Amino acid sequence: MANQIILWRHGQTDWNVANKFQGHTDIPLNDVGQFQAGHAAPLIAAMNPTAIIASDLSRAQSTAHALVKLTGLEVTTDARLRETNCGNWEGLTGDEIRKVDLDNLKEWSLGGDNPAGGIGERRSEVGARGFAAISDFLKDKDNQRLVVATHGGTSRAIIGTYLDLPIPYWSRIGGLSNAQWSILDHSPKGWLLVEHNAGSIPEPVYGEESGAVIPDSVR
Repeated sequence: MANQIILWRHGQTDWNVANKFQGHTDIPLNDVGQFQAGHAAPLIAAMNPTAIIASDLSRAQSTAHALVKLTGLEVTTDARLRETNCGNWEGLTGDEIRKVDLDNLKEWSLGGDNPAGGIGERRSEVGARGFAAISDFLKDKDNQRLVVATHGGTSRAIIGTYLDLPIPYWSRIGGLSNAQWSILDHSPKGWLLVEHNAGSIPEPVYGEESGAVIPDSVR
């Protein structure tokens, strides 16, 4: 088995419900978020993960530790897996931002690589640091099924980076719901996005017309 990456978004927070930009602000899981993490953890545990790495923010840590309870795996914490630094937007709702920074928000929302919140991070920076964190962990390792407890925006940037997509196309990758996950598989064709915004154990993709079948001769 080649390496596999399971990008797992943290459970719900009160700021998620209020549509506030969280970024680096350390907002904990609410009761629903704790339930979501506990509900998802057995499904991810059933995939037999080999390791867990997580953002240092408490919402990701709490989510990761729901899986620790079932697997006994330790969590390696890496701040490079944090959510995007949203600068002046953190703590504000989308409606509030539109009133004071509409042009910047519009450019960013449509896939621009401008700094979030004026003084925050660019998408390219988030993708680079997330990619580096995972690559460093997987260096010289094989047959890994790595769970990455992280954030929605960071997951999208990591997916875009691993798939070598142009940055403007990253915004076309659908969002991750709270406590849902996406899966990247390494193959002879490179990295493949095989599950996205999933909430159940992945099913095989049947049918040669899907283009998913890789002949044994090239495995």
